[in-house]
Amino acid sequence: MKKAILYILALSFLAGSTFTSCSAIKNANNTQKGATIGTAAGGALGAIIARKNPALGAVLGGVIGGVAGGLIGNNMDKQARQIEQALPTAEVERVGEGIKLTLGENAIRFAVNKSSLTTTSRANLNKLINVFQEYKDTNIIIYGYTDSTGRAEYNKTLSEKRANSVKDFFIGKGLNPNRFQIKGLGIENPIASNDTAEGRSKNRRVEFAIVANQQMVNTAKNEANK
Repeated sequence: MKKAILYILALSFLAGSTFTSCSAIKNANNTQKGATIGTAAGGALGAIIARKNPALGAVLGGVIGGVAGGLIGNNMDKQARQIEQALPTAEVERVGEGIKLTLGENAIRFAVNKSSLTTTSRANLNKLINVFQEYKDTNIIIYGYTDSTGRAEYNKTLSEKRANSVKDFFIGKGLNPNRFQIKGLGIENPIASNDTAEGRSKNRRVEFAIVANQQMVNTAKNEANK
């Protein structure tokens, strides 16, 4: 969540926010942020995230904005906190009106050239089931990654299989399959050096973009208009 604060600070500068200090940023709730910053800031945030991960930046950078966007942000705040409590080894970032969730080697581990889930990986994914069931009005895009070993084309296919393994696990636990999309990004966007075994292990990961579905958007707009 610390990274989310940095993104918000950057947005305040880019969007000309009326907040004038770090303290004001931290103390503002997401309803206020959504209503104050609006769509222009969402585009700026997308640009910031896109530097590190273009795929997630495109998804999480767009916002509804206004009071409705703030209500969605509040909902995502609560979900992000519950994810952190359920799976402390995951990296959870609140981005715009969504959540970026990274499951690295401490939460989910893939062996070299493998897409199957280990017993430990399944146990950790299982901790997320109740949260995803509670917040059913969200869609989840799963991004699979590999290290740089092997051919790029092969790694892209392998990364798709890894993302699909995670999706199939959640569907097998009763979550609505229509909530999920998968994308295999292969060797793109490494989070560690591929020059070491430790770095390559970290890069064999999955990331989630958790966003509002149309039902949540409609509910937020209705609440904002009351």
